[in-house]
Amino acid sequence: MTRPAHQSILNEEVLLRLPGRVDYLPTFRAMQNFTSARTPDTPDEIWLLEHPPVFTMGLKGRCGTLTHVHEIPVVYTDRGGDMTYHGPGQLVAYILMDMNRRGWGAKHLVTALEQAVINLLAAHHIRAERRAGAPGVYAGGAKIASLGLRVRQGASYHGLALNIDMDLTPFSYIAPCGYPGQPVTQLVDLGVRQNTATAGRNLLEELVRELGYTVPTQASIHLPFGPE
Repeated sequence: MTRPAHQSILNEEVLLRLPGRVDYLPTFRAMQNFTSARTPDTPDEIWLLEHPPVFTMGLKGRCGTLTHVHEIPVVYTDRGGDMTYHGPGQLVAYILMDMNRRGWGAKHLVTALEQAVINLLAAHHIRAERRAGAPGVYAGGAKIASLGLRVRQGASYHGLALNIDMDLTPFSYIAPCGYPGQPVTQLVDLGVRQNTATAGRNLLEELVRELGYTVPTQASIHLPFGPE
């Protein structure tokens, strides 16, 4: 597959963290702490995980009054964008990158993350696209991956969420990412029946390639997301 012209191959080693299903708020705090403590020599990291049901509100949609929606907690966060939903059966990839070190801007990173998902879907013969002014990835007009970033001290955190096989009902309680009536889809509804562990390995492969990373030599990557 021909790679887009925007990509620079840096072959920088990245550390992968695969904690499984973890609560959102302590993960958010851990990303902030990691970014505050990192030095120019700190390796970049990718955290691939799931969250229990939670709505997260970005800076664009912040109102400060909601605590729950249909009994699902709302967490206020510092990423860009509006409200979205995370839950079991959705893969979340947090990208902790020293953007200054590689000379990347936010747009470059957004494009690379979107392309990783587009590549993954193309491998299953699904045509996906990005939209100007509405970060994320769309298939057949429905959103399959949400994206939101924060850049602080020249480093990124937060990342993307890819719907694999989950209960999509909570998306109907909100305007996903601030767009009322935006349809939402997932891999299983597009005919791709993969468990989350397999989809996670595929997503990591595309992320590592599009972001110009290498990973430490290892026999396999075990993703703690249920049966293989």
